[in-house]
Amino acid sequence: MASRARDLLGDVQAAHQFDENALLRYCQENVEGFPVELITFRVLQFRHGQSNPTYCLEVQSTSSVKRYVLRKKPPGRLLETAHAVEREFQVLKALGDNTRVPVPKAFCLCSDVSVIGTAFYIMEYLEGRIFLDPKLPGLNPTVRKSIYLSSAKALAALHSVDVDSVGLRKYGRRDNYCRRQIERWAKQYLSATGEGKLERNPKMLNLVDWLNYHIPPEDSSGASGTGLVHGDYRIDNLVFHPSEERVIGILDWELSTLGNQMSDVAYTCMPYILDLTSNDAISGVEYVNIPEGIPSQAEYLAEYCSAAGRPWPYKHWKFYIAFSMFRGASIYAGVYHRWNQGNATGGERAQNTGRLANNLIETAWAFIARDDVLPSRPPSALGGAHVPLEREGVAGDMDRGRYVLRPDVQELRSKLLKFIDNHIYPLEEEFNKLANSSMRWTVHPEEERLKEMARMEGLWNLWIPEDTAKRARLLLGGSMGDSLEYGKAQLLGAGLSNLEYAYLCEIMGRSNWAPQIFNCNAPDTGNMEVLLQYGTREQQLEWLVPLLEGRIRSGFAMTEPQVASSDATNIECSITRQGDHYIINGNKWWTSGAMDPRCKLLIVMGKTDQTAPRHWQQSMILVDIQSPGVCVKRPLKVFGFDDAPHGHAEVSFTSVCVPITNLLLGEGRGFEIAQGRLGPGRLHHCMRLIGAAERGLSMMVERAQKRKVFGKLIAEQGSFLSDLAKCRVELEKTRLLVLEAADQLDRFGNKKARGIIAMAKVAAPNMALQVLDRAIQVHGAAGVSSDTVLAHLWATARTLRIADGPDEVHLGTIAKLELQRAKL
Repeated sequence: MASRARDLLGDVQAAHQFDENALLRYCQENVEGFPVELITFRVLQFRHGQSNPTYCLEVQSTSSVKRYVLRKKPPGRLLETAHAVEREFQVLKALGDNTRVPVPKAFCLCSDVSVIGTAFYIMEYLEGRIFLDPKLPGLNPTVRKSIYLSSAKALAALHSVDVDSVGLRKYGRRDNYCRRQIERWAKQYLSATGEGKLERNPKMLNLVDWLNYHIPPEDSSGASGTGLVHGDYRIDNLVFHPSEERVIGILDWELSTLGNQMSDVAYTCMPYILDLTSNDAISGVEYVNIPEGIPSQAEYLAEYCSAAGRPWPYKHWKFYIAFSMFRGASIYAGVYHRWNQGNATGGERAQNTGRLANNLIETAWAFIARDDVLPSRPPSALGGAHVPLEREGVAGDMDRGRYVLRPDVQELRSKLLKFIDNHIYPLEEEFNKLANSSMRWTVHPEEERLKEMARMEGLWNLWIPEDTAKRARLLLGGSMGDSLEYGKAQLLGAGLSNLEYAYLCEIMGRSNWAPQIFNCNAPDTGNMEVLLQYGTREQQLEWLVPLLEGRIRSGFAMTEPQVASSDATNIECSITRQGDHYIINGNKWWTSGAMDPRCKLLIVMGKTDQTAPRHWQQSMILVDIQSPGVCVKRPLKVFGFDDAPHGHAEVSFTSVCVPITNLLLGEGRGFEIAQGRLGPGRLHHCMRLIGAAERGLSMMVERAQKRKVFGKLIAEQGSFLSDLAKCRVELEKTRLLVLEAADQLDRFGNKKARGIIAMAKVAAPNMALQVLDRAIQVHGAAGVSSDTVLAHLWATARTLRIADGPDEVHLGTIAKLELQRAKL
């Protein structure tokens, strides 16, 4: 069972007592909100933990009882670089002020040793549950599973922190983290053992040599997989909500720094391999009898890797686990040394740490001797969370060739080509006629017929990645399961990776009408991704299911006419809480899809808190387009095209009242959603642009082979041949860039692939513009008219240099990453 924070309190140990009156005076002068007029002031000590002494300050005033936590250095002579409470305060302050990583609020740091004898800091007291035993005895299986998965997600959130933006750029070196840690803890072990101290274990010195020889190559770069490292991330250093299975506080940041984050992941997996209460090597829950409900080590890792966008760590897992045991052995040796000196905070527990140090060393060697320590592929038992595989060492994947499609995907590609050739190209002229008539804001009846055909042929929602589809099945349960069971529609796609979908999305890009026929059109794909990732079950059933079925359409309302919306912190639309509702006021434009008669839902981005930090002011909310106060004012034209019946609208919101249940994720989470909104959708426009360029090139060649100028076919003109060859070169270069970006998106996730995604977003529209411009030139006057598709394709490509993020923003991202590499 869990222990409440207060259950871990006791009297202050004699060796750790200090002047409580001096502390009280300091708190009243330096801690914001600390009571001045008191009835009682009591200091208690936390019994759990053996590092920096930690205390609860209980303050009773006439109106309330407040509690604070004080953490200080231990008394006596300390090992070099150990117990730096100043660093603990620095990281807690940075995370608490700038991120949503669950940490207690840090109030103040005191470096004046005259107050209580050592440096200390004071932070928030969190009333919650602390699980001291990783086997979680006394809990039901469902709760056990939730506790572990919540721990994995909290670690992924910690590892996702941009240390540069929160002021932790200089918190440590990122390169050669494991190598430097091995050197540091080897010295600590030598300092704490031998010559009348704990007997030095020669196997520990051999372990140092083994680790130095097997350091993973990525450790030296300090780039991929590096960032903030907690250093002691384990379940008993987490505070969970009193009644919910979620982490509300990550404690004990003494060992935190910057470096190789996989070391954190391995350390938190130690209970799977080792039971420190046992004398047997390899005695953790995974090797003895895992309690019901606790996910396996592989399942826990899959949850973390999916949430953090990390590759599956199969190849180097043996190193990281052995490294964690080595470091733990050194720490325990140091604790035992302090116990010998009389200043360890663990009391009698510290007396056993010498035995534990040797147990860790033995277990490390037993683990190294094992043949298999982790499955070569991540499991799918937790709903198929997508985990990219490491590029190296995964047999079978590379055997197919890097960009060679599976037979089933090749078959889908052939079906898609045939469908577009036979059904969409022949109707383009009909669709265009309606789109340019007085009835242009209506839907052509043939469009719905083609959509039903696409569903029946399995060419529906192909954009949904496999991991998202599996997650959707779990989230939506029987509702979606029934639809799939009866084969009425493949609502959750074909389970493609981003790389596989790139080949199919390219084909759809050859026609402006094709994506919506296959329910793969923007902004619906991005909006469906939002609902899949961040929507509640109720929101999903109301809006996501009909979107997946293609019965309704949606719009995304972010851009505003009065501000530069490429910097979304500029937006002015307000979302104000009033009781059980939010009131929305603002003006949006370029809300794609809002003109469509089938549009029922708008996802609106606005500000809920003008006083919050810049990137925590914005929120996203679901708005029924029929809500009173929503006014679709006018369609906007793109180089003369209004894209009817889809359209791009100016929309005003005047005192629009929606229930609080329509808010997505929570107040201030708008930027977080905006980043997640374009998961698979980050590259869809680039993929489609490859197709648009291919169609332009094909039309160019066909025209050149039929038209004569100055007595020769255009295809025989030297200048045309040169231009044609250059177009093909540029197209193939860009295709490879987009495929590589899709591959990295699959393997590493959005954050790690952001550089190459930015390159693709710059390269694809510029290449398409060049190819389409040349095709227009070859067609002459017909090229700039509406008699061919070229002008519309060109207008779309030009628009995407802005709509998919301005080139300047993407170029800035690329340049910053290059400068970071140079510094490393």
